[in-house]
Amino acid sequence: MAEPTPRELPSIVDLRQSPTALRVQRGVMRFLRAAYDFCCYAEVPLANGRRADVLGVGPRGEIWIVEIKSSLIDFQVDQKWPHYKDFCDRFFFAKPPELDPDIFPASEGLMVGDGHDAAILRMAVEEPLPGARRKAVMLKLARLGADRIHTLMDPDGGNFP
Repeated sequence: MAEPTPRELPSIVDLRQSPTALRVQRGVMRFLRAAYDFCCYAEVPLANGRRADVLGVGPRGEIWIVEIKSSLIDFQVDQKWPHYKDFCDRFFFAKPPELDPDIFPASEGLMVGDGHDAAILRMAVEEPLPGARRKAVMLKLARLGADRIHTLMDPDGGNFP
């Protein structure tokens, strides 16, 4: 049997994101891995029905969520971000270099990223998750990761209850 080509493999990238948002996402995920030893997920569904753009898990089990805003309009029309804070220890916004950092609330963490790297402009305040919520998020992540790997390995496998 012939090896699948990259075009035949399923995409694990959410194609609803703008090219700018995808570049920021890539830079943020690279940065968190290199600088903090975080393992990151993109587009994580949360128990409240929201989707985190990036969710990273650190070596001590800390959970950070990064909400990417690619433009002023993107920030102005999307006010769902307070709902992410119940699922992480630290919450950040991430922006491309050309977006004014002053539009973001000073009370929240802020990163800047491009397609190659990112940096923290303002560290987020740590608000530790309760143990039961942390356990639920970690279980969700374990299952999500396994499901994504399974889909990559067996794209025609379908979903089973």
